[in-house]
Amino acid sequence: MKWTYDWLTEYLKTDASADAIADKLTCTGLEVDEVISPIAPIAARIVECKPHENSDHLHVLMVDDGTGTLRQVVCGAPNARVGLISALAVPGCVVGGMEIKSGKLRGVLSDGMMCSSRELGIGDDHSGIIELPSDTVVGTPVIDVKTVFDAGITPNRPDYLSVRGIVRDLSASGIGEYLTPTDPEFENKPADRSVLIKTDKCRAYKMIEIHGVTVRPSNTRIASRLAAIGINPKNAPVDATNYICYDMAQPMHCFDADAVHGDIVVRMAKSGEVFTDLFGNGHELTENDMVIADNDGILALAGVIGGMRASTTDTTQNIILESAYFDPVSVRKSAKRLGISTDASYRYERGIDPTITGVAAMRAAQIIMDACGGDIVGTFAAGTDAPFEKQIKYNPNYFLIKTGIEMPADTQRDILTALGHRVDVSESGWLITPHTSRVDIDIPETIVADLMRIYGYERIATSSGHTIGDARPHDTHEIDIKKLLSSRGLNECRSFGFGNLSIEQLLSDRPNIKIANPITSDYDTMRNGLLYGLLSAVSNNEKRGYPDLNLFELGTVFDGDMPGQQHTQVAIVRTGATSPKHWTGRNRSVDIYDVKADLIALMSGQRFTVSSDNAPRWAHPYRYGALMQGKKKIAEFGELHPSVAKKLRIKTNTVIAIVDDISVLPAMRCGRQPALSEFQPITRDFAFIVSADTMADKLTSVARSADNRITDVVVFDAFDMNDGTKSIAFTITIQPNDNMSDSDLLSLQESVIQLVEKKCNAKIRDR
Repeated sequence: MKWTYDWLTEYLKTDASADAIADKLTCTGLEVDEVISPIAPIAARIVECKPHENSDHLHVLMVDDGTGTLRQVVCGAPNARVGLISALAVPGCVVGGMEIKSGKLRGVLSDGMMCSSRELGIGDDHSGIIELPSDTVVGTPVIDVKTVFDAGITPNRPDYLSVRGIVRDLSASGIGEYLTPTDPEFENKPADRSVLIKTDKCRAYKMIEIHGVTVRPSNTRIASRLAAIGINPKNAPVDATNYICYDMAQPMHCFDADAVHGDIVVRMAKSGEVFTDLFGNGHELTENDMVIADNDGILALAGVIGGMRASTTDTTQNIILESAYFDPVSVRKSAKRLGISTDASYRYERGIDPTITGVAAMRAAQIIMDACGGDIVGTFAAGTDAPFEKQIKYNPNYFLIKTGIEMPADTQRDILTALGHRVDVSESGWLITPHTSRVDIDIPETIVADLMRIYGYERIATSSGHTIGDARPHDTHEIDIKKLLSSRGLNECRSFGFGNLSIEQLLSDRPNIKIANPITSDYDTMRNGLLYGLLSAVSNNEKRGYPDLNLFELGTVFDGDMPGQQHTQVAIVRTGATSPKHWTGRNRSVDIYDVKADLIALMSGQRFTVSSDNAPRWAHPYRYGALMQGKKKIAEFGELHPSVAKKLRIKTNTVIAIVDDISVLPAMRCGRQPALSEFQPITRDFAFIVSADTMADKLTSVARSADNRITDVVVFDAFDMNDGTKSIAFTITIQPNDNMSDSDLLSLQESVIQLVEKKCNAKIRDR
């Protein structure tokens, strides 16, 4: 959506600069991408005109631009001559969407460009450069260059597709006063023709017939505003419909009345019926397309584009103005099926104000008759302009419940009133009738959102007492985790906070939080885990020839759809080989022990045991483990299940580790090396006989838990005894905190032996 500063100030009394207005709009929810303040072309007198040596049609001009120094310009216009005053676009000017720069033409420097009326956007003549009156002051702007705002509009705010809607928000935010426009009421004047609505897809249709017009260009104010936002002015009737489309967000169309035979009928097309649009393109329609027709056939595709047969030309003498409300879904389906997108369809698809069809039609008729003359010979109104029935029950205390901010009830009412909503106050609460252009206001939460964006998001306080606008300390716990994982060669991955229902159900049995209106079909839930995003990254990278990946993500996952039903998870994925191929030796594929080592590093010395029970859906049932503290699972690791890998089109071996809730990880130690002890570490070796089905992990976990001075346990030998038992040998590393005597060391060793023998049904060897 584009509009000009002077267009804005027609409805807004303000002293605020364009930049201040842009900042305020961005703060209230309309993100202004750019404020364009272009350089205006200036009047310049041709002092010298010589033929170009390397061209048979170019001239080398020396022009006086009012600076006191002549400027050299290369020009190909046949009417260029000494003494002529024309328009000069100096370097930096934007003409026809192109920025003018100094450069050489056929080897001769041209420091600017002389312009035609078409290039200036004030006419259609391109036969030569514009000829200005002889009394024009050299160096003065030739045209009134507009400051232009360019903003991106979200689908839920079609009221922002009108200048008036933007002004309403600005005035409510306190940056100016809304100047209520004085629009004429729709006149009932009997016409020779009527309008018949034969479909429920058209709610209202207004027709105004004007005779005796002489098609002329629009006045300078309207033409210059349209040109500034990229719409080439054509003539007053066509420009009037384009102007109202941007001014009021009411699409309109203008027919040549002499080409319309009989009554106007709004109906659904017949299957196979052919329609030729105003550009000469033919379209085969279906019974799902709504059309405007007369006795001879289709005049326009309703809400999308007009037809060639009754289009307005420079010879048109009698016109019919159309202003209507068409069903958004019907317009969208037709536009998408036929691949047509227009300013009209863009607005109808999102929903327009259903109450302004008559006012808009009269405003456009006024603009046309002021420029082209003529008289209204008849009008016809079909359907209804009544607003959709929409009232919302609201209590001012609800704002505090939803935002944690206390806003006085009077302030809430003032903001809502300024936004155009009607507030009826009673003892039982408020009844709010949204402004008729606000299709997004339908539940109490949208009222809260409307209040909050005007009141100021920067006033929202966080749980730590800071507001959103304040500088906040980083979460050191999360940063420590990220630093540690990065130091282990993992790269951080960031994905959307959404998930895919079918994939999430494939990966886990956690609850799924479905989204009522997803942005795409691939993101139809709030994610209940981080695996979907990481595995999508693995699949996409593998397709592009990058199978060896080491990724992690730390982010929020959702347990429910209510505030507070969320927690922070960290997930690790390693794929492919641990290192590139090298002549010094073979590389190896990643395995579950690589991600287990990542988890052990995160545990930073915390005690745990390992269990292989109850593997989740994503994990290979025989290549999976979980870190346990008592009966609580604090982390898990494993290899990706083959069926899941096939579904996600992952061919590379993939291993995964997950800490479902990072609050279980030790604080203030992740990512930091422990202080070096002044005491030398001590190692001791142990060998135990256990049953053949006992996992080595069980022994090492129990051994580690025997004393908090044991910092590491590593298996160095294991072999089968051929009698249903096996031998497992491991080394423990002891980091003393103080001087240890021989008796202290023997006591620690005995503790390890007794605990392993008791909990693992083991027997020490060579005792």
